[in-house]
Amino acid sequence: MRAATGGRADGAAVLRSPRVGLWWPEAAKLAGGNAYAAGPNEERVMATVSVRYIVDDVDKAIEFYCRQLGFREEMHPAPSFAMLSRGDLRLVLSAPGAGPGGGGQAMPDGRLPEPGGWNRFQLEISDLAGLVESLRDEGARFRSDIITGVGGKQILVEDPSGNPVELFEPIAEEAKL
Repeated sequence: MRAATGGRADGAAVLRSPRVGLWWPEAAKLAGGNAYAAGPNEERVMATVSVRYIVDDVDKAIEFYCRQLGFREEMHPAPSFAMLSRGDLRLVLSAPGAGPGGGGQAMPDGRLPEPGGWNRFQLEISDLAGLVESLRDEGARFRSDIITGVGGKQILVEDPSGNPVELFEPIAEEAKL
């Protein structure tokens, strides 16, 4: 069964579903109470979006995301796994093929997940040129120069494993978070 999404009058995103899995504790704070205690058909606030990136070296990825992009380390229980956060974004880092279980495990046909590709998350930045200069000074790799579009300016920076992160500075008021 698909979940229906929508919004509340206060602008918060909500998820309505008769089948509800894990809800992050931040949802309870936004809902003004205990999000776990809501009934099966009641609105629940989904406060965090999780994205998993496959990385070659979890420690290098933690350093890049925390030191250079402002993430916070939430947990790092094994060399092959970590969870970071930045606002409502939870970034899950997994190394391919390391240890039992987890998102880095081989598929039934033997293929291992690998970093890279073009799917990405976007971080809103207030001074894109300044951050790009700072990242370049630290040796970061970029897939392009700053591109200006109708909603704002953007650039793709790669984490140490080659996963893209879109850095976006809105120009249009409607493009701001």
